[in-house]
Amino acid sequence: MLAIFQKHVAHAPAELSSPRGVASKPRHPDEILRDFHAAHPQGAFSTSFGGGAALACVAGGGGQPAGSGYPRMFCGLDDIYCVFLGHLHNLSALIRQYGLCTRSTNEALLVIEAYRTLRDRGPYPADQVLKDLAGPFAFVVFDNKSGAVFAALSSEDAGAGTVPPLYWGIAADGSVAISDDRDIIKRGCGKSYAPFPVGCMFHSEGGLKSFEHPMNRLKAMPRVDSEGVMCGATFKVDTFTKINSMPRVGSATNWAAAWDDTTI
Repeated sequence: MLAIFQKHVAHAPAELSSPRGVASKPRHPDEILRDFHAAHPQGAFSTSFGGGAALACVAGGGGQPAGSGYPRMFCGLDDIYCVFLGHLHNLSALIRQYGLCTRSTNEALLVIEAYRTLRDRGPYPADQVLKDLAGPFAFVVFDNKSGAVFAALSSEDAGAGTVPPLYWGIAADGSVAISDDRDIIKRGCGKSYAPFPVGCMFHSEGGLKSFEHPMNRLKAMPRVDSEGVMCGATFKVDTFTKINSMPRVGSATNWAAAWDDTTI
């Protein structure tokens, strides 16, 4: 899976940027997308949006490319698109919870429905919605109507076990790229790449936040490669610092407004 968003669509944390070097010159989004297709010549497909976004996935084998332990899915509904990696142990229970029993629903469609519920009705905070997802997962949602981006990676707790690989970085033009393919992100973003933090969610309006520990801040830990060169930061939950208050979310409130502006 691969998602690329221009900087006017989504701003990655500033700590993800690293000094540019000749040996690690980042690529432009179209080059990263071509690299992804070249790496998966048999089953890769992609779609680009006029608002400055592109999503790509690998088809075939039931959505599970050779050598991967996680299924991959791509779905679109009502101009909301989701690329999903992994699976949910409690998918059937969530289908009933969201009232989707009358139609066939997979994990990607379930995430779209959960996102749409949060966006339109906001019955409870986004971190609680993600805590309800049991199993190893990583996903990126793009709302083409509002231009919003929502991405998340499961925690090692809550029944996930091994967490799927997910990386992100900053391309040559400042776009943020997210993929489960480390080589694609490393080549495309140079030194400005890092693992996506487990148990965290990223929204284009509110930035990066832990859904495991929503009352704690995230801190950026510098990364240094084998050559001693600074790379994109690793983000970890600061267990010694807590946000004093969390905004309340009402049924008529847009869920994106509930993000804390002080979060990295």
